[in-house]
Amino acid sequence: MKQTQRHDAIIDLVKKQGYVSTEELVEHFSVSPQTIRRDLNDLAEQNIIMRHHGGAALPSSSVNTSWHDRKATQTEQKARIARRAAMAIPDGATLFIDIGTTPEAVAHALLDHNNLRVVTNNLNVANTLMVKEDFRIILAGGELRSRDGGIMGEATLDFISQFRLDFGILGISGVDTDGSLLEFDYHEVRTKRAIIENSRHVMLVVDHSKFGRNAMVNMGSISMVDAVYTDQVPPAGIMKVIADNNVQLELC
Repeated sequence: MKQTQRHDAIIDLVKKQGYVSTEELVEHFSVSPQTIRRDLNDLAEQNIIMRHHGGAALPSSSVNTSWHDRKATQTEQKARIARRAAMAIPDGATLFIDIGTTPEAVAHALLDHNNLRVVTNNLNVANTLMVKEDFRIILAGGELRSRDGGIMGEATLDFISQFRLDFGILGISGVDTDGSLLEFDYHEVRTKRAIIENSRHVMLVVDHSKFGRNAMVNMGSISMVDAVYTDQVPPAGIMKVIADNNVQLELC
């Protein structure tokens, strides 16, 4: 069995059982303990599982991985997604850019554009784009979340609701197997919904590690967005929702 197939099978076992031991996986796949430990470490780095001494479990649905850890994972995939999404945005466009490391990658990919007008509740995005003298950067007011540079709260919602922009660049913490968009923070969910409601074309930028990932707050269905930019074909349940609702799928 190839490593990628084994990884997928390990994920399925963890989802079904909640916890699996290293010994159980060694016996199940007839491989060495060292191989299983490497597999578990790889999956833990992607935050698909939570590594425990002697085994693995599902990651917490109430607490997200730290911004620094998320920034360092799936970097190549995020860059590919960001470049493809940026290609769809013309010079002179108006857009929202959301909280998250993949939307931040899109901001980097937009530095070759001209005359963009960007509304964001992400301090990292504002810092990235401020070097462009021809860009107009409008930073949302609200409470600054120091762990990742996100800005949220009632003031943020009121601010975003004043605009009607061409594009909304949206990130997400997880996509359930039925196509539900999942987040860890209720306040962040409200902000994302406001971006969706006030964008003419909503682009969800998400790498494959978010498919099937658990988080506690349901934001709604993936059918709420107009396009999904990702690096691998989503699982069958998510693909059905995308196809049934004519959501544009861009594989990067």
